[in-house]
Amino acid sequence: MSDKREPNFTDANSSCFPSGSLPHYNLKDDQTPEPAEQKRILVLGSGCVKCRALEQAVILSLDELNLNLSIGHVTDYAEMAKYGVMSTPALVVDGKVVSAGRALTQRDVVKLLKENL
Repeated sequence: MSDKREPNFTDANSSCFPSGSLPHYNLKDDQTPEPAEQKRILVLGSGCVKCRALEQAVILSLDELNLNLSIGHVTDYAEMAKYGVMSTPALVVDGKVVSAGRALTQRDVVKLLKENL
């Protein structure tokens, strides 16, 4: 008994396209340039009082420094684990954990932002 299987060829004349040939797409002409990647700040935490306090300190710090950066709050434990964070609240600036396990004051956040931006 042979284990070789016959190749499965489709009919050369059959096509989903009326012309019988595949369409050609020149993707390089249609692409628009992507905007420059914006720096992002994340607060990692379950949403407890300390986590919300850190988020508020970040908002006030950004106002003080006249920075227009996006802020996110990650509450999913699996997502937090991707950053290697075991204690919350944690502060992430551009993908780098700059603080974990303590609620920072506004002064602390300003200092960390100046060092990491």
